[in-house]
Amino acid sequence: MVATTQHLMRCGFNIIYGYTQSDEISILFHSTEDTFSRKLRKINSVLAGEASGFFSVTHGQLASFDSRVSQLPNLSLVQQYFRWRQEDAHRNSLNAHCYWLLRKQGITAKAATLQMAGKALEDKHELLYQHGINYNDLPAWQKRGTGVYYQMRDKAGFNPQTQQATLTQRRELAADINLPPGEDYDAFITQLILQSGD
Repeated sequence: MVATTQHLMRCGFNIIYGYTQSDEISILFHSTEDTFSRKLRKINSVLAGEASGFFSVTHGQLASFDSRVSQLPNLSLVQQYFRWRQEDAHRNSLNAHCYWLLRKQGITAKAATLQMAGKALEDKHELLYQHGINYNDLPAWQKRGTGVYYQMRDKAGFNPQTQQATLTQRRELAADINLPPGEDYDAFITQLILQSGD
């Protein structure tokens, strides 16, 4: 999913940020992005096709993605959107850990699903804890997803004309598996937007 997110950020659109968790990807376009004259149907079909094709080839199994564009007119709504997706990542992760714990104990898929339905958050934590899993100690990416964004990186080189070592900067995609939660995540999103000149 991280590699597919990176692919989407390289496939011709001006994208500031990509975020992935579970089976979904969210991307933040630069406000000046005007590919296909901003025709939503075209953007949706290209993104769904690119994600489906890249993931299928990379994973070695057929996969299909859908796509939708949410037009968010201000920074506050952008922050709320990404915070919502991060909170959804937490719910998905906790549920998945509980579900697969039950499945490994020989419980059927249907029974595991029914057993988890309506279970309180603290009960899910307790279920895991009783089996030696402290959910709070799991890696951040499992609980909050992974962010993908551009960073400037130093790259050492050599100039054969001057016979001297050189140092240049390159813009490269980075995958951040330790995203901050809550208001710190809002500030993180704001900083990415400001750095992009948006």
